[in-house]
Amino acid sequence: MLAKEIKPKKCKAPGCGKLFKPTMTTQKVCSIACAKAIAKDPKLQKIAAKAITKQARQDLQERREKLKTRREHMAETQAAFNAYIRERDAGLPCISCDSLPSDHDLITGSRWDAGHYRSVGACPELRFEPLNVHRQCVKCNRNLSGNAVEYRIRLVKRIGADRVDWLEGPHKPQRLTIEDLQAIKALYRQKLRDLKRTAA
Repeated sequence: MLAKEIKPKKCKAPGCGKLFKPTMTTQKVCSIACAKAIAKDPKLQKIAAKAITKQARQDLQERREKLKTRREHMAETQAAFNAYIRERDAGLPCISCDSLPSDHDLITGSRWDAGHYRSVGACPELRFEPLNVHRQCVKCNRNLSGNAVEYRIRLVKRIGADRVDWLEGPHKPQRLTIEDLQAIKALYRQKLRDLKRTAA
């Protein structure tokens, strides 16, 4: 769930009154100078300065976000989605060969991929579709190009023939915007946190 956006406020420092966007609901001033002006107590000055520093970091992060290319957003979104898939399927055998984590410890260093049944190149519309992506050993995903025939056999058992038929059917083309990618990334980061919290 996304945090509620904080509305702009008027700076409370004497002689300022500038409209600013606070980082926290308790923030009352727009800058370090205003924070020092309003806070007589050195302890309060420290708290105010910390709040303003947090705002400066957030502003820097927002500027960096604006400079990112669509490709960079896509890579970050894919990484968040893949991490969720690997955690969702933790403990399950490889979707293509039924091997378990212990079978691959020496070969792959316990590394697992989030393997697409229909590849991103063949069907980009299913890139972020959880039914289309499952935890897969590195050998099957990379060395055997997805090991598609075996993948399909086990996929039918795991999600059912109807869903596999849907995956194999036509899908409406889509062009994800940067905003779409940011929303998908946030969604799967939250889903990953939820999974880890449930597992703990």
